[in-house]
Amino acid sequence: MFYRDRVRDYIVENFLFGEGNGFKDGDSLREKGIIDSTGVLELIAFLEKEFEMRIEDEEIIPDNLDSVEYICEFLQRKRLGVQDRKVQFAID
Repeated sequence: MFYRDRVRDYIVENFLFGEGNGFKDGDSLREKGIIDSTGVLELIAFLEKEFEMRIEDEEIIPDNLDSVEYICEFLQRKRLGVQDRKVQFAID
């Protein structure tokens, strides 16, 4: 739950201005208009600082960063050194 809570709180506070009612972890940040290209850069800076990791340019793709669920899965894979998105984890 640590990743989920921190990521979700950050998105709600910084992009939804504290109004997270109805926002689901699986919602596409792009399709819902929650985040734009500048927001992606802000999100990456937050993730790198908060979780003390480097996000490489080639990792900045929707499959890794387009929803709270995707972000948490990506962070877990990164922490464990797993590249393949087919490897599934429980979101924590």
